[in-house]
Amino acid sequence: MPAAPLPRSTIWRYAIGSLGTGGFSTLPGLVLVYYLTDTLGVSALIAGVILTLAKVWDVVVDPVIGGFSDRALQRDGSRRRSMLLGGVALPLCFVLTFAVVPGLGAGASAAWVALAFILCATAFSLFQVPYIALPAELTARYDERTRLLTWRVVVLAIAILLFGAGGPLLRDFFPADPHRGYLVMAIVAAVVLGVALLLSSTVAPRGPAATAAAPPVALAQHYRSGIRALRCSQPFRALLATYMLQGLATGMMLAGAQYVATWVLQDQTAVTLLFVALIAPALLLAPVWGLVAKRIGKERGFRIASAVFLVAAASLVLLLWAPGPWAYLPVAVAGAAYAGMQSLPLAMLPDVISDDAARHGEGRAGTFGGLWTAGETTGMAFGATALTVVLAVTGYRESVGAAVVEQSGAAVIGIVLSFSVVPAIAMLLSLFTLRRYRLRRADIEPADAAAAGA
Repeated sequence: MPAAPLPRSTIWRYAIGSLGTGGFSTLPGLVLVYYLTDTLGVSALIAGVILTLAKVWDVVVDPVIGGFSDRALQRDGSRRRSMLLGGVALPLCFVLTFAVVPGLGAGASAAWVALAFILCATAFSLFQVPYIALPAELTARYDERTRLLTWRVVVLAIAILLFGAGGPLLRDFFPADPHRGYLVMAIVAAVVLGVALLLSSTVAPRGPAATAAAPPVALAQHYRSGIRALRCSQPFRALLATYMLQGLATGMMLAGAQYVATWVLQDQTAVTLLFVALIAPALLLAPVWGLVAKRIGKERGFRIASAVFLVAAASLVLLLWAPGPWAYLPVAVAGAAYAGMQSLPLAMLPDVISDDAARHGEGRAGTFGGLWTAGETTGMAFGATALTVVLAVTGYRESVGAAVVEQSGAAVIGIVLSFSVVPAIAMLLSLFTLRRYRLRRADIEPADAAAAGA
């Protein structure tokens, strides 16, 4: 495994993958629930069921994909084939998700979106699972992993801005025909997704193929491998639980942003400004979090970023009494913290993988990647699902096409709480799980740590 500094070409080919993964995570998370409730006339609870089904499928399929990825590495010397397949399939399935034929009933529209989005989730996992496993194979250095993942998060921030702000702008070019607006948005986004994923696939190392084919593995064996990895690695359990809780918080705020713009700030296009306020600080400060981690450790930097995000999210509850543009300030603070919440745990994951390899033997990076992808996407999806539950409980009214409805005061209160208090509670819980993460630099690079101490 390379111990020298990573070449810039490796860093940027790896980072460009986040333009695709971040775009796919952002755009459906932002507009899919709104598309279902306010264009297709699907009830909020059914919209939540659709997202939950897709993510339950993720939990089922991701450990299998992780196992196949590990076997492909042993057999062919590379994880590239699965990444290429995902890079081709995801754009096609993404367009299909937003291509519902106008005039279909709410039930048929819901079934269309559910099937298409499950196909999207499968294609995404084919790329994302091996992609998550790569940093542990690209470099063995503690700080080089931070450097690699820091630049990935810079590109991730660009992706969130590009898709989160640009997607709704494209959609809004067709205010009289929302179906066409969503379809045009999906086609343009799919082109960017495909190019980014296919380019990033080339970073997967190619090693010598096995001289003999490995024996087939039963499907249940992949799940047993995942359970064994969870049981054997306490640092992974702590890190994954933390990241899932934070995914729930950010997923809820992401799905709620369009509702806040429309019903609290009274301006549907304000969602673009919310994303600019979130991402501009993240772009500027992502490298700063890398420096913080180098100085005080990844886990301490992660804890600080999480606490800052918690305070910023909780302060947005004031929108209940004073809705206005002041909200962009705490969103910007949350954006500054979000850069650290993304780059640092992703830089800690390769440390967990290499620690497990040192203790229990090589060969489980794909399994960890599958578990991580399942946990990450499930946390984000449950955030959106939690939003739909709050909307349903508070009486949110769905609509079809360009029809306009009025929302009750209770529904508006539910939107604000979903954007502030509930995410803040999830963030608070994540700080408790993070306290159980015990890996430090000395565990990953004991010789360097001893030399520094001397």
